[in-house]
Order: sequence, then C-alpha cells, then structure tokens
Amino acid sequence: MSAKAITEQTGKEFLYKYICTTAAVQNRFCCATVTADTDWARLTQDHPWLLTERLVVKPDQLIKRRGKLGLVAVDLNLEGVQEWLKSNLMTEITIGNAKGILKNFLIEPFVPHLQEEEFYVCVYTSREGSHVLFHHEGGVDVGDVDTKAHRLLVEIDEKLTEDMVTQQLLEHVTDEKKEVLANFIVGLFNLYEDLYFTYLEINPLVVTKEGVYILDMAAKIDATADYICKPKWGDVEFPPPFGREAYPEEAYIADLDAKSGASLKLTLLNPRGRIWTMVAGGGASVVYSDTICDLGGVDELANYGEYSGAPSEQQTYDYAKTILSLMTNEKHPDGKVLIIGGSIANFTNVAATFKGIVRAIKDYQGPLKEHEVTIFVRRGGPNYQEGLRVMGEVGKTTGIPIHVFGTETHMTAIVGMALGHRPIPNQPPVAAHTANFLLNTSASAATPARTRNTSFSEHKLTTGVTEGMTPTAGVPRVSWSATAMFNAEVKAKATTLFTRQTKAIVWGMQTRAVQGMMDFDYVCSREEPSVVAMIYPFTGDHKQKFYWGHKEILLPVYKNMADAMKKHPDVDVLISFASLRSAFDSTMETMQYPQIHTIAIIAEGIPEALTCKLIKTANEKGVTIIGPATVGGIKPGCFKIGNTGGMLDNILASKLYRPGSVAYVSRSGGMSNELNNIISHTTDGVFEGVAIGGDRFPGSTFMEHVLRYQDTPGVKMIVVLGEIGGTEEYNICQGIADGRITKPVVCWCIGTCATMFSSEVQFGHAGACANQASETAVAKNQALREAGAFVPNSFDELGDVIKFVYDDLVAKGVIVPAQEVPPPTVPMDYSWARELGLIRKPASFMTSICDERGQELIYAGMPITEVFKEEMGLGGVLGLLWFQRRLPRYACHFIEMCLMVTADHGPAVSGAHNTIVCARAGKDLVSSLTSGLLTIGDRFGGALDAAAKQFSKAFDSGLLPMEFVNKMKKDGVLIMGIGHRVKSINNPDMRVQILKDFVKQHFPSTQLLDYALEVEKITTSKKPNLILNVDGFIGVAFVDLLRTCGGFTRDEADEFVEIGTLNGIFVLGRSIGFIGHYLDQKRLKQGLYRHPWDDISYVLPEHMSM
Repeated sequence: MSAKAITEQTGKEFLYKYICTTAAVQNRFCCATVTADTDWARLTQDHPWLLTERLVVKPDQLIKRRGKLGLVAVDLNLEGVQEWLKSNLMTEITIGNAKGILKNFLIEPFVPHLQEEEFYVCVYTSREGSHVLFHHEGGVDVGDVDTKAHRLLVEIDEKLTEDMVTQQLLEHVTDEKKEVLANFIVGLFNLYEDLYFTYLEINPLVVTKEGVYILDMAAKIDATADYICKPKWGDVEFPPPFGREAYPEEAYIADLDAKSGASLKLTLLNPRGRIWTMVAGGGASVVYSDTICDLGGVDELANYGEYSGAPSEQQTYDYAKTILSLMTNEKHPDGKVLIIGGSIANFTNVAATFKGIVRAIKDYQGPLKEHEVTIFVRRGGPNYQEGLRVMGEVGKTTGIPIHVFGTETHMTAIVGMALGHRPIPNQPPVAAHTANFLLNTSASAATPARTRNTSFSEHKLTTGVTEGMTPTAGVPRVSWSATAMFNAEVKAKATTLFTRQTKAIVWGMQTRAVQGMMDFDYVCSREEPSVVAMIYPFTGDHKQKFYWGHKEILLPVYKNMADAMKKHPDVDVLISFASLRSAFDSTMETMQYPQIHTIAIIAEGIPEALTCKLIKTANEKGVTIIGPATVGGIKPGCFKIGNTGGMLDNILASKLYRPGSVAYVSRSGGMSNELNNIISHTTDGVFEGVAIGGDRFPGSTFMEHVLRYQDTPGVKMIVVLGEIGGTEEYNICQGIADGRITKPVVCWCIGTCATMFSSEVQFGHAGACANQASETAVAKNQALREAGAFVPNSFDELGDVIKFVYDDLVAKGVIVPAQEVPPPTVPMDYSWARELGLIRKPASFMTSICDERGQELIYAGMPITEVFKEEMGLGGVLGLLWFQRRLPRYACHFIEMCLMVTADHGPAVSGAHNTIVCARAGKDLVSSLTSGLLTIGDRFGGALDAAAKQFSKAFDSGLLPMEFVNKMKKDGVLIMGIGHRVKSINNPDMRVQILKDFVKQHFPSTQLLDYALEVEKITTSKKPNLILNVDGFIGVAFVDLLRTCGGFTRDEADEFVEIGTLNGIFVLGRSIGFIGHYLDQKRLKQGLYRHPWDDISYVLPEHMSM
C-alpha cells in the first residue's frame, strides 16, 4: 500500500526537523514516549524538561478524537502524569467497534492559551493536486471542518505562496497573526510535498505572541516513496490501527515483501478464528473476504492477506508456513478451514507457487490433522492443472482433506463449501488441459472465426434494457460535474485505444510478455505483430529473437527512446515494464513524443505525487495512461498489453481472440482475467477490457473508459468491477443520471467486508481503503443501484446478472451472436511444453554437487547457511564439492594444511616464473594465472597423482620397499614424489615434517605413508636428497585418508586417485601463490621482462655461425 499512518511523535519529529519557516515553532523535539517498559529515570535524563514543565499526556496509537474520549490529561506535573498513567497505561478500552489496549503514550509540554488562539489546518492529496483546509477555530469542538473550512487547491507543480494563503484561507484571522500563519502554512505545505506526506492535520494549531505550537497532529506518508525519502525519514515504524495488535508474523511477511519483487501481505484479524485464507491477488483477496463475511463468517475470519506478482516457490513456502504455523497455534472446537483461492492468474506459474504451499503442508501435516483442518483450493492460470494435481496428491498422501477446483468452478464457490452453505461435489468437472487448446484446436466447434472482427449487431441502436435504467433522486452530482470541468481543460483523448493495426514499443527486456503478445496477435489472425521494437537502456542496440507462429523473427532493441521513436513513427502505444524507480522518468520522456497516444505502466509502487504529475502531463497532451500497478488491458481480436489475459490456453478458453459485445473496466489485473472467464461463460465474450490499476490515483479512471465504451458502437453492455476507496464510482452514477451513459451497466464494488471489521484494514491495493463513509463499497453499491445500474447482491451473483442483461439484449435483437469458427493453431514453446510434461529431452549436462536454483545455494545437499552454521571451513566445502560427502574434521583440517603448504614455493619455479613474465607483459590476472598453471605436470607439481598411484600399486601388489625401488630402477622409471633440488635427509623440508606430525597424530592408519617412508630410507642411503618430498607425502597420505577415514569404499578411494583428484590439491593451493606473484608484480609496477643475453648460451650450427 502507499498511504500509511504514522504516530504523532514521528510526524512531529519530521516537522520539527525539516520545516522551513520564519514562524517561531515552539517546543521543538519536546516529545517523550512512554510504554509499560519505560525507565523513568532514563526518560527524565533524556528529557529534562519533564521535571520543570507543566505537561500533557495522551495515547499515541492512531486514535481519533482523543479529547472527546477523555484520553488527554493536561496541566499536570510529572508526578501527576505518572499517577494518571497508572490508571490508563495497559488498560483495555473500546472505541466504536474496536477494542484495544492503551500501551503507547506521548508526553509534551502543556501550552496555556486562549480559545481564539486555536486554529485548524489540514493538507491532503487528491488526483488534481493538494488541498489545504484552514479554519479560524480549532480544537476539540471544531465540528465538521469539511463544510466550515476555507479550501485552497494547489494544483500539480504549482507553488503555494503566502499571498494565496492570506487571500483564500485567512479571511477571518486577525491581521497581527496573518503573516505568521501564512508563512507557517507555506512552510508546512513545502514540508508536506518534500517528505511525501499524503495527509497532514494539525488541530489545534496554537498561535500566541511567543510563536506557533503544534498541539495535536495526525499524518500519513506515502510508504512507496521510501527509496526517495529514506535519508530524511530514516527507519519508520508504521503502527497498526487501534484495536489490532502488531504481530511478529506480520512483520516477518512485511520483511519478505520488502525483499521481494512479488507482493506478500498478511493482516491478522482474529488469531483464534477458524477460517483462514491464503489468496493469490490483491483484488481476489478482497472478494474472498467479502464472501466469507456475506456468509456469516466475519467473527471467525482469522486473517486477511494476499500473495501475487509471481512469487518463487521458496517465497510461497515461507508465506504458507507462516499461516499454517499461526492457524495451528490453538484448537477450535469445530475444526478449521483453510481457503487457498485466487482468480485466474495472468503470468504467475501456478504449479510453481503451489509447490511451495505443498512443501509447507507436508511440514505441518501433523499439526494440521491434529487441529482438524480442511483445505479448499480454487485456482486458474498458467500451468494450474499441474498445480491442482500436486495439491490433490498431497491431500491423499498426508490424509488431510483437500478439495481441489479449477476454472470450471466459480471463484468464490469454495467459500460456500468451506462454510457449509453448499455441497462439495464428489467429482468436480475437469477443465481441459493447457495442451488441449494449443495442440488440437481444429476439433473445437466452440471457437469463433478468424474473420469475426465485430458482433453482427455493430450498427444497431441500443434499446430495451437501457429503458429500465431510470436515475433515482439523491444521487450525488458534485463529483461527476467536477470531473467533467476538470476534463474540459485537457486535450481530447482517443475513444479507440487499440485496433488490429496498433503498433507498440515495449520498454524493458520482458521477452516472455512480448512473445505472449505476438502469440495473441497470431491467434487473432493479425497480418503482422503488434510489437515492433523494444527499449532497454542497459545494453547497446541489438536484435532479439521471437516467434511469429512457426517462423522466427528478429525484433530491434534500442538503447534510447529517441532512436526507437524515430525509426518507428507508426507506433502509438508504449508498454512500460520499467521499475518503480525509473517508471516516472521513462514515462515523462515517452510523453515528449506526440505519436504516443496510450501508455501502459505495469510497475507497482510509484509514489502518488509522481503519478499525479504523470496524469497532469498526460491530460495536457491527450495521452491515455493505463496503470500504474496494472497488468494492462485487452481488446480481443486486436491487441493485448503484456501479460493480460494470461497464456494462450486462457486466451482460447475465454475466447479472447475475437470480439464479443461486453466491455469491462476493473482495478485488479487478476480479477480482470476472472471477468474474462465469467463474461465468456455468460455472454458472447469481451469486446474490450481494461484494468486501470490498484493505486489511489490510477492514470485513467473508470469514467473515462465507461464513456469510451458508451461511444463505441460495438460495445452493447458495460461491466464495472469497482472497489472500496475513492469516489470514482459516483461519477458513473451521475453519468447515468444525466443521460450521458445509456448502455446497460453492470457494476459491483468489492470490499463490502470492510464495514464489518472492528478495525481498519488496508487491503492489497494501495487505493483499497475507505477514508470516509461514502468511500465504502456498501455505500457505492447502493448509490449505483439507486442510479439505475445493475448491481448484484454479491460477487457470487455477478455472472448471473451479466447473463440476465445479455440475454435480454439478445432477445431484443440488440446483440446477434456470430458463428464460431476455430482460430489458427499456435505452436507451443519448447520450454512450456516441457514445463507441462508433454515432452522429454535428455539434459546436456548432469551435475551432482551443487544446486543454485532454489532460495538458497546447496553444496552436495547441504544448504549454504548450514555450511557456515557448522563452521565447516574451506576443507569441509572441498569435501562436499569434490567428494560429495562430509569428511571428518581432522580430514578437513588436513586438506587446509595441504593448501597452505603448497600455496607457494618462491618465484624461481616454472609456474611462478611464467606467471611473473605474463604479468609483466601486461596481461590480466586470469591469463597470467593460466600461464602458470599450464606448467604443472609430472615434472612440476603434478607428482601427487603419480606418487599416489605408484606407491599404492607397489603396496597393494605386496612388493617390499627394496623390491619396489629395484623394479623402478630396472624399468628405468623415476619414483614420483621422491627427490628434491635443495632439501635432503640432513636438511629436511619443514613442510613435510609439519604434515607428518599431524597425520601420525590424527589418521586412524598410515600404512601407505609408512611404506613410502621405508622407500625413503633406501633412496636416501644412495643419495641424501632423494627424500619423500611434499608432493609425494601429500599423495600417499591422501590415499591413507581416503582408505581409512570411513567415508569411502576401497573402489571409491581408488577412483578418486585415478581421476586426478590429488593433483587438484596442488593446483588449488598453488593458484594462491601464483595470484600473489601476479599482484606483487603489478604492485611493484614491474615493466616488460626481457631475458638477459648473458644468461643465454647461443649454440648455432657451425655453417650458420660462419
């Protein structure tokens, strides 16, 4: 969500710290917070004014009208405050329907003043700009400020001046206070904009001759502006509404949400309730809550929440296990139900998200059965059949009752089943598999003709049903009239946004969405793709491959927008997948090009103030904006935006490849796809559908699209899915009342459950929150019904009402359904066919040591967090990745010792020499390191494997040490691992001595090492430098380790020696030294190496020298 309430203390701290005004703001930072854990001695030390000032104390928990409720104590000393808190702190009170505990209080200095020194000031944001309200009388008894206060609208990008304030707001203020108040209000307004407030109210604002005092303050800030305001805001804690506790699980999910590109929300309403929900989609989550409350489950509804935006399997698992943990905390005498619901997804892989839920169910199967939990599932979207199959299977294997339904079942039907209001079908109808649509469309007689571009009723006048739409007296008129006046000042916008010739550019590297658009174009029998180019500023200009039916095509990708627009002048639509941080700038840049008439902004989380600037610019330039926070829109047979409508199976099932007669507008993207499904089952299909987005101020409004539909001949009836929050639906009421809208309108506003909750609930969409009674879904549904719209009694009945209106139009001849003919077949992508399990292909690679695909990196089956938790070290990691098992701690330590002693042996050895020469030739680190590593072989460093093999073979063959030495001499083969250029029996290699001491102390057996040491006695008796060198020692000791540590069979141990594992120890260790030599040469700034002539013997053939 965007607008979030903050505590009074936080709001005042922002004001005191950042307000810029010449008015003398008094008592700056004189705010002290008290809780049950407060140390009063420390508090008075931090705030010494508590000991000297008269004080005010009040709860700081988002409670309105505290003074009238007797929750403010004034003019007390510190002892009086402490005494008052004894009877109020941690006490439970009821305010309205909300019952809560007073646990957070604010103490401030008491300000003696006269009644006439109190004023009221408020700033709030609307679509058109920021409104400043001022009243010359403030305080507890201010009354209805909406009717009393003077108002001033500061339009987008307009600056507030002191003259504007004085002339329009301060009419009833005495002259001596006008200057102070005007300056303060301007400073307050600038603060409001700079810190992205969405609401700020001060009542009373006291002005005395000493200065300005902020007595009581309420504020909300735009939480989505955190990336802009973080330096000033710091870490802001958003308190829950009074009457609802802040639970650690909510904070955990909020943290997951903040770290994820997906949306994860959780609000606990009644942790002891028996009805729990886990719903996909911001709109769908509201619909499920509505239905539960409609069926009498409000007192047992335990939570509100939603997950959407294609969360990963791990994220869904974390979300699901949190809910399952909460619902199995305590038993309910009637058992519990879990509703795993959702609309038809546009782009989320349902099977992938369900796998995370299935994992959580398996982990909690014991508690779930103990608490007698029954689970009801309904879902649709990409790969939903596999998701439902997996969910059904886990029910059978765990013994948990799980009832599974797909798109053949109405979205909220499972709620009635869960609450016992409707029977549970024994065998629900099975929806066709994705492959049935994509691989065999020719057999379907229910799919329309590719030549069908409009209904046969295109030019008929609408009659019949619309005559019953008689406006009722009492429908508000102000809102629509104001909108009409506002829109009269803007440039005219197109009635038709998309046609079969529409060309679009996509901003962002969203290849899946672009391919989906092209497949839609192809199945609609468009002559050419709707997407002509992409813009991606993070790479250079290049081409990207896509499919047009069976054929591969190349699409240009441009680094900058100017080039794209110049080369594609016929483009008039831009679809922006820019991130929330870059969407504003890229959209403003787009609107510089007059060829663009429509922009779809997909990103969620754009600050409201920036969105309002986009709206203002779009209105000035006649551009229609769809979004932000939307999936887009679709015009069957013509064009679709991004992922709208889901994958091809849903496009075909919902008959979105040809136009019907019904146009709809919705806020929710997921619910728009559900509308596609409902309309396709109850009418001849969708003519056009738009999801305007879930923000408070979407780029285009319900009314704009309804009026477009009214003026479009092919649209015969209109469906609007409204929502709690805002007053936009009243414009439709007024449009019907004024006769501007004459076509039948079926409308339902979701969020009716909000009025039944005891505390305020912010639903999934940023705009889904009622700030006044008229913004509730119940009030808007009633107004629409009274205005003459067709309003069902619940979302459950929406399809029935749509069918009723449609059938009536057909009966009157307004709509003549066209004959259905199959669309062209679109080949299925290989990756998706594999995802659906339709094909199999041998993998190009196999791996058994590491898996990076999940939430956490896994080494040989061990999560990386466990590796660090158990302090396995480098040796332990090497054991996992090289040997696929956990080695004993002494073995890990021995490996690390081997790496340490082989790390370097000076600059003179061939590998280090090569690395140095290469580094001095100006080569990079990898090239220099490689040149050194390439010298490793039997003569340098590669003796570990050879020594291990020679000594093992001799020992295993039963040869005595002397026999082994004699045989090697007779065969003319050097004994690998024996001999050293410098070290000897009299000058031992300390590296070997260190390793020998460790091995003798820790290894269970050292048979091969002992054998090698006997060989050393024989060879050193002939020549003192024929010692067992470090390569030989490591080789034989490693064989002892593999054979005796208990982790390997004899065959496995021999195989590791045979495949070159031991040389890997030398390569890994010596790489450390080679890199050191490279860095050393660079640090010393050594120049190009040229070998000196006097160190070279030039030996040429005699005839050449002559």
